[in-house]
Amino acid sequence: MSYPKVYADFHNADVNGRLRLNCVGTIEDLSRLHIELRDGQPLTLYSEALEADGVVQYSDEEHLWVALIDWDAVREIEEVAISVSR
Repeated sequence: MSYPKVYADFHNADVNGRLRLNCVGTIEDLSRLHIELRDGQPLTLYSEALEADGVVQYSDEEHLWVALIDWDAVREIEEVAISVSR
C-alpha cells in the first residue's frame, strides 16, 4: 500500500523512538500535500537516504506530532544518478 510521502529527520527521534514531525522539510511537505496530521494516520517518512512507513501520534509530553516507525523495517533509498551532458 502506498502512503503519502513526507520528509522526516531520522536523527530527530524522541526517547520512545518516534520521529518528531516538526522540522522544516516535514512542514513543507505537509503543506505541499495539503495534509493535516491526525492520530492513526499512516505516512511514509523519508530522508536523504532512508524511508519507513509510520503511524502518526500526538505526543502529549512534547506537545507535537510524532510518527511511530518500526526501526527494523527502515529501508535505504537508492540514489538516482543524474547525468549531465556537456
